[in-house]
Amino acid sequence: MPYSTEAIRTIALVGHTSSGKTSLAEALLHGAGMIGTPGSLERGTTTCDYDPLERKYQHSLNSAVIHIDHRDTCVHLLDTPGYPDFIGQAISALSAVETAAVVINAQNGIEMITSRMMDWAKQRNMCRMIVVNKIDAEHTDLPALVTRIQETFGKECLPINLPAAGGTQVVDCFFNPAGESDFSSIEAAHRALVDQVVEVDADLMSLYLEQGEIEPEQLHAPFEQALREGHLVPICFVSAKNGAGIKELLDVFVKLMPNPTEGNPPLFYRDDDSAPDRKKEIRSVPDPSQHVLAHVFKIAVDPFIGKIAVFRIHQGTVKRDGLLYIGDGRKPFKVTHLYMLQGKEQVEVQQAVPGDICAVAKIEDMVYDAVLHDAAEDDHIHLRPSVFPTPIFGLAIEPKKRGDEQRMWEILQKLTAEDPCLKVEHNASTNETVLLGLGELHLRSALERMMEVYKIDVATHPPKIAYRETVAGRAEGHHRHKKQTGGAGQFGEVFLRVETLPRGSGFEFVDEVKGGTIPGQFIPAVEKGIRQVLDAGPLAGFPMQDVKVIVYDGKSHPVDSKEVAFATAGRKAFIDAVMKARPMVLEPIVNIEIVTPEECMGDITGDLSSRRGQINGMQTVQASVVVVSGQVPLSELNSYQSRLNSTTAGRGSYTVEFSHYDIVPPATQQRMVSEHKVEVEE
Repeated sequence: MPYSTEAIRTIALVGHTSSGKTSLAEALLHGAGMIGTPGSLERGTTTCDYDPLERKYQHSLNSAVIHIDHRDTCVHLLDTPGYPDFIGQAISALSAVETAAVVINAQNGIEMITSRMMDWAKQRNMCRMIVVNKIDAEHTDLPALVTRIQETFGKECLPINLPAAGGTQVVDCFFNPAGESDFSSIEAAHRALVDQVVEVDADLMSLYLEQGEIEPEQLHAPFEQALREGHLVPICFVSAKNGAGIKELLDVFVKLMPNPTEGNPPLFYRDDDSAPDRKKEIRSVPDPSQHVLAHVFKIAVDPFIGKIAVFRIHQGTVKRDGLLYIGDGRKPFKVTHLYMLQGKEQVEVQQAVPGDICAVAKIEDMVYDAVLHDAAEDDHIHLRPSVFPTPIFGLAIEPKKRGDEQRMWEILQKLTAEDPCLKVEHNASTNETVLLGLGELHLRSALERMMEVYKIDVATHPPKIAYRETVAGRAEGHHRHKKQTGGAGQFGEVFLRVETLPRGSGFEFVDEVKGGTIPGQFIPAVEKGIRQVLDAGPLAGFPMQDVKVIVYDGKSHPVDSKEVAFATAGRKAFIDAVMKARPMVLEPIVNIEIVTPEECMGDITGDLSSRRGQINGMQTVQASVVVVSGQVPLSELNSYQSRLNSTTAGRGSYTVEFSHYDIVPPATQQRMVSEHKVEVEE
């Protein structure tokens, strides 16, 4: 049945791996009567993990979209991966929903991705809630977990229901002012919730202080406001295994979570033609009668169907057979089929309104983060981009069969279109194609997909570390390119200056040429020549970053000056300046979290220190299990899992996340420079 915008909820299940997000989605589908029997991860029958590789690994690799009909409300639910290697899928899902439901495993407590997702959702100004799953499992201390949640994320995290009858059911604390629970007090939890909610409304607080009690119906608007402002983060308790709290969680979604008219709207912006550096903010209005504004947050490439684009509608009504534009494109496409997704199943619908999550197929021009609209004048509108982790693990890749180079490249483009954290680079100095991802598992799953889905055999070389080059000082460079070949010659002369930028700033090009000493039409050629050096720096052949180049003078010839001459002059002047500006090699430093048995902690910390690592802290998460956190150069983690397995007898695991770039030790840099010189000579 068609739903109004007010009867729609959009929620993303996010959190660390093994928190039970996919099983929870299955239990919610079953609890709402959408499926007869909950699927099983072990049997590979879940609605969300339908990909063959997901069934093989028994965990999510991609985000999945389902919809649930409950109490005349449509809940669009996104199930996301929890492994750090696939976190890009979870981050992109956040831009499509009003509420981030962070799922926590009651046995393991707060883990790395738990904290990351809470932070990312807060940065995007989203409504947040915490779902504590597996409350019926052994060795759980739920009161201690609630205390730790409040210590970590703030006192605004309050239980909205509590476990009862030994974790076989839950009792509401918001609408229900009294009752029995396994721990704490229903009355105290109810009072804490009301106290927290009325703080956002001065008039209601006065009434509350006067009467001593407030009807739940009066609390709806301030409850939504408290969610929007981050003043309240409700905690729900469930067990996807025994069904405890599932119906209650569905009711919380429907009764208390914001609909698209109540959540914080996403930030769109339009390029300002009068000032290219300025952006004009645009707020979408969740009104079905307005013109269409939607954005693509997920791309899936099916070998048989082709490209499937999944998008969230923020404004207007999308109708079957209607016309939509993609971003700045001037040619519209026809919405021949409009789908709502139920895992891999596609349910065709006639129209969709603000809040709906839909899909279209076979639109090859569609890309991730594209803005869809139905008016040509709405081009140049963009959504505030999500910030993704930096891919730092690399593999040089080449086809085993000669002649498959083009086909391999096309398949890699499909893989990177699906995953915003998977990148492909071509190293010009070594003529290698390098696949970059967030971890070993990330790259392994991509290679397996190439083999099993696209049937192409590839060979890989040892991991490549994403080293970078930069400068530590300021210097000037100059080059005159003069070439006479009998006819018209080539002439171009460039004076420039290089300066260092703060770490992570990238590259900046500034034109300060006065008096037309370099004609304006040749400035892009100068920049082009400089950018050629950025791909493979002059010191050790690694890409350059954090450099500012100021071109301030030059000379031209009325006949012999050409673009190729200024590109060459710009490139060589830049190299000249870089080699004078104390060039250096940077290496990626990663945050690492190691889960280890307590008795192995000394060996782990000692080994990490020997790898130039720094220990930042240690935390006991459950009986005899410790999490060691710190920072270590990525280059020191080659084959680290094997070392960890031998140290912990196979009971240890680790996760990494890119932190920053730092200077490599002088001896290492000298070796890299020497090796690069040998390669160039060869």
